[in-house]
Amino acid sequence: MKNQVVEQTYDVLGMKIKNPIIVGSGLLSDQDKYIRQFIVHGAGAVVTKTIYPNSEKLHTEKTYSISTGMLNNTTYSKKTVEHWLTILREFKNEQLPVIVSIHAESPGELGSLAARISEVTDAPLELGISCLHADDFMEDTPERVFNYAKAVRERVDTSFSVKLALGDNLYGRVQAAIEGGAHSITLSDTISGIVFDGVSGEALLNGVCGYSGPGIKPLVLAAIYNLRKRGLTIPILGSGGVQDGNDVHEYMLAGANTVQVYTALHRHMYKTLRRIVHEYAQVTTSKKY
Repeated sequence: MKNQVVEQTYDVLGMKIKNPIIVGSGLLSDQDKYIRQFIVHGAGAVVTKTIYPNSEKLHTEKTYSISTGMLNNTTYSKKTVEHWLTILREFKNEQLPVIVSIHAESPGELGSLAARISEVTDAPLELGISCLHADDFMEDTPERVFNYAKAVRERVDTSFSVKLALGDNLYGRVQAAIEGGAHSITLSDTISGIVFDGVSGEALLNGVCGYSGPGIKPLVLAAIYNLRKRGLTIPILGSGGVQDGNDVHEYMLAGANTVQVYTALHRHMYKTLRRIVHEYAQVTTSKKY
């Protein structure tokens, strides 16, 4: 099976990539060997697991599969910033198409982290600021989004995307990201979900956590489509529920510029990625629009 998509390149945050299929941030992108292999097996780019300055505070991470996707209480990388700086230097030397996901407890800390990363690599950034179940927030606000984006823009010239989740006042949060200096947005982060043990009555995974997978895809598609209808022109990295090449195509039709895949890769990682890349190539060569 060939992993070749139609003969063109795609732009993501100023980086030229061979196809629009990007491996999203998560447990599977927490190790450099996996990141390298995803690229070997056809990914246009890979987003690292979110680098976080206070990694020692993080809890044990768990996932729980349901018929329409996966719930998880995963948060950020437990590897130190120093570890990641070493890896990112290697990625730069190898010219690997990597996007660096980052977050911190405050806008100022995030700006400082972005500055440290920019000293070792010119790779674009993704601000993973919307994993709200990890930060004990019930909802995000335009003010919070603006403050984080602005703090990064004031410290670095690096291109960055702000990762947002579906929810109230999405358009306002997108505009806040743009006003704060974002070059693109990633939509959507996981949305809030909960699952219960029917026997004990207890909530699994410590309560409300992140929900991803095919169940959220129509919601994210509609959100991207509506943002475009409202005249939004900033590049969008679509993310949510991609299972096959046609899903990628749907995201592009809705208005995404590139598409992230993650949850599906928890089954047969590289084989699944190769299949999606191949299927997208087949779809794009057969469509006439």
